[in-house]
Amino acid sequence: MTQLPIQHDRTEVIPSPKAIQLGERVYNYLITWLPSHHVRQLFLRLLGVSIGRRSSIMMGTTILGARFLTIGDAVSIGGRCLLDARGGITIDDDVVIASDVQIITGKHLVNSPDFDIRLGPVRIKHHAWVASRSMVLQELTIGVGGVVAACSMVTQDVADMQIVGGAPAKPIGTRESTLDYHPVFRPILT
Repeated sequence: MTQLPIQHDRTEVIPSPKAIQLGERVYNYLITWLPSHHVRQLFLRLLGVSIGRRSSIMMGTTILGARFLTIGDAVSIGGRCLLDARGGITIDDDVVIASDVQIITGKHLVNSPDFDIRLGPVRIKHHAWVASRSMVLQELTIGVGGVVAACSMVTQDVADMQIVGGAPAKPIGTRESTLDYHPVFRPILT
């Protein structure tokens, strides 16, 4: 398993250089729709994303805070996801993130007089599975082999091998898998 760097807790907003901001916009409005894994991943690496071997990011995925995003080996990220990495996102090896998932690492402070923002990291450990149309909010960890059911909203940590579902997500079961797989998924023209 590849050893990934741990993202530091980032509570303050660090402005991105204008070149990075422009690069993210070009990626999110144009490059993300090109039917080539190699082109999309090359562009993201140029923006500072760390991407492991045999990983795939399907078309239509939006990325914010690219330089704070770390993706391990054999990770499959479905189409039309939102990865808001401004607070830091670390995705370990062999993770599946299905289509239309949103991972959001920032929130506005409701009682702040100036609509202040707070950032917090998300860590998704190896062999976790986040099912379609789920939302994962800041300052939490999805444990080894953890499963988030479709259309769930995760607001707190998910334990190793725990299955959660609902809005907000609550424990609904325990996974009983050997986790002996590598989800390499790279269909052509996606």
